Amino acid sequence: MNIVAYSVPKPAYDALSSAFQKTPAGSGVTFKSSYGPSGTQSKNVAGGQKADYVGFSVGSDLTKLVPSKVADGWDSGPTKGLVSDSVVVIAVRKGNPKHICGWDDLVKSGVKIVTPDPATSGSAKWNILAAYEHVLLNGGTEAQAKDYLTKFFKNVVVRASSGAVATTQFTSGTGDALISYEDEAIDARQAGQSIDYVVPAQSFLIENPAAVTKNASASAKNFLDYVQSVDGQTVFAQKGFRPVITGTNPGPVEGANDPNNPFPNPQKIATIEQLGGWSAVNDKFFASDGIVTKIEGSG
Repeated sequence: MNIVAYSVPKPAYDALSSAFQKTPAGSGVTFKSSYGPSGTQSKNVAGGQKADYVGFSVGSDLTKLVPSKVADGWDSGPTKGLVSDSVVVIAVRKGNPKHICGWDDLVKSGVKIVTPDPATSGSAKWNILAAYEHVLLNGGTEAQAKDYLTKFFKNVVVRASSGAVATTQFTSGTGDALISYEDEAIDARQAGQSIDYVVPAQSFLIENPAAVTKNASASAKNFLDYVQSVDGQTVFAQKGFRPVITGTNPGPVEGANDPNNPFPNPQKIATIEQLGGWSAVNDKFFASDGIVTKIEGSG
């Protein structure tokens, strides 16, 4: 079966594929996989790339494939089509030499930020929304949020094509702070990278969808069922993703700030639902006349 997914969860999908092959439903199943920026991967599938199972960073990259490649109702199950959650965090150099404790520290003079490009990366969209919404979560106005985001982008030194590429740039020495998925920071530490990360007091709930395509094999449907089961969610959690099934107990998670309490709740958190869904968010922030597009163009 063919997996086409965004780049960040590759370690999780590698582990999930191996675990699934050890189950009766997965016996004898082989996998081919393709990973890259979420938006690019969605376009590739729309353009004809073979896929049985698709997993993206943002819901809008999946809904673009409905109904041509993915059937209506893909999000009607108990998890509403989601396979993993996370939150936006700030990765910093080991020991946090710039003393970055939250969003306000990122716009100080001399702080160099690494974050992906929203034109290709779903991770970038989550990051930018978190930066913007933290102002509103603290009682600020939209004008103040736009002002913050303008200062934020002035400190961005590189915009990678995907979250995974941004992490590689950061771990290779670029920048002082990386805006990232919590799971990406945990995975980097599991891989031996010498970084720390901060869960800011205000963050954004990241919700990652997946589905099978219309022509998917039976094994792909079984794999999706496995991914959305307690066993599959435990594998995801071990790789730093927050489970979408309540009651999943991953045990200690290596690489987390506190392995025994790996997924602490931010003091305040925004959700895509509160902002009206991805269609409204893309129009408001990322369209040709959107808030982010205008700010980036004026930089």
